[in-house]
Amino acid sequence: MTPMSKRALIGWTAMAALTALVGCGKKEEPAAAAPAAAPAAPAKAEPLKVAWVYIGPVGDAGWTFAHDNGRKAVEAEFGDKVQTTFVEKVPESTDAERVLRDLASQGNKLIFTTSFGYMEPTLKVAGEFPDVKFEHATGYKTAPNMGVYDTRFYQDAYVSGVIAGSMTKSNVLGFVGSFPIPEVLRNINAFTLGAQSVNPKVTTKVVWISTWFDPPKEAEAAQSLINAGADVLLQNTDSSAVLQTAEKNGKFAFGWDSDMSAVAPKAHLASNVVYWGPYYKKTVKDVLDGTWKSSRDVWGYKEGANGVIKINDAVPEEIKKKIDEIKAGYKDGTMDPFKGPIVDNTGKERLAAGAMPEQDWKDKVDFYVKGVDGTIPTGK
Repeated sequence: MTPMSKRALIGWTAMAALTALVGCGKKEEPAAAAPAAAPAAPAKAEPLKVAWVYIGPVGDAGWTFAHDNGRKAVEAEFGDKVQTTFVEKVPESTDAERVLRDLASQGNKLIFTTSFGYMEPTLKVAGEFPDVKFEHATGYKTAPNMGVYDTRFYQDAYVSGVIAGSMTKSNVLGFVGSFPIPEVLRNINAFTLGAQSVNPKVTTKVVWISTWFDPPKEAEAAQSLINAGADVLLQNTDSSAVLQTAEKNGKFAFGWDSDMSAVAPKAHLASNVVYWGPYYKKTVKDVLDGTWKSSRDVWGYKEGANGVIKINDAVPEEIKKKIDEIKAGYKDGTMDPFKGPIVDNTGKERLAAGAMPEQDWKDKVDFYVKGVDGTIPTGK
């Protein structure tokens, strides 16, 4: 082999070795990036705990039943944003204070107390739990964390009076009263004024029983009114006992607070229904939104809080037409059962002719209108 050939061979051998070395080398791939951690799910807000305190049993078919329907409306509206509870058959006494403290201590941040006699206990406990919001039904005292709500029951009572005045044969109406407070006196007076608007001969007799819910007492009072000549009855008590007593005696009566048409269908002229759901839903929403403020709210037909429903077919058509006109007046503000003149049963003028009463006037009603028999018990 010539020197040139040797050099060529060595050159080719070196080139092949270098090529092989390069060919066998591996390109280093960058390490795969670790997957980014998923953002933590926001913590689910704790539900607003809301409680109701009831004077009677939820099955009373009247007042408490209506409030509990309102509670259920809140559950349906807000779902898992709220957690509701209730305590029934709570006396209007120091027992109410104990129940309210327990509910506040259990973490309820909104508590509804649903009877007039809970006013002072609610006010006292509200002062002890400033971070809890309280709402008291039918009262008049407020605090920074305590509001008041009510409905215009007297609007329904007036409509029922119109019906009663058209249906009575004896011209004597009966009313079973709970306590002689403005709320109840307004209803007695409105019932009488409504009846007199279609039948000036009507008079009303009242029996007081000093309780909101006591079916035997309510029945006994109703029977005494029937024995005294009343043939159409209304009540400001919480059970269906008055309506049932009327049916046993072949007389007429009304459902109060809830639909009682099925309880005593032969006696049932109509039911005066209170819809608490709209107010309860609004209040809960305000608390959830952080916009709740202590106030006094009185709702009626305009706000969808009242209704006289299932009017008996025996009621004359012209009366039903008049009722439609009254309800329309409630909604547009042109009708008020207490539009003057209002004269009490002693002959004293309480409101001048043509005057429309302010809420303050209604809050202080302490008299019977002309046509209501007797005097108001004073407890003295």
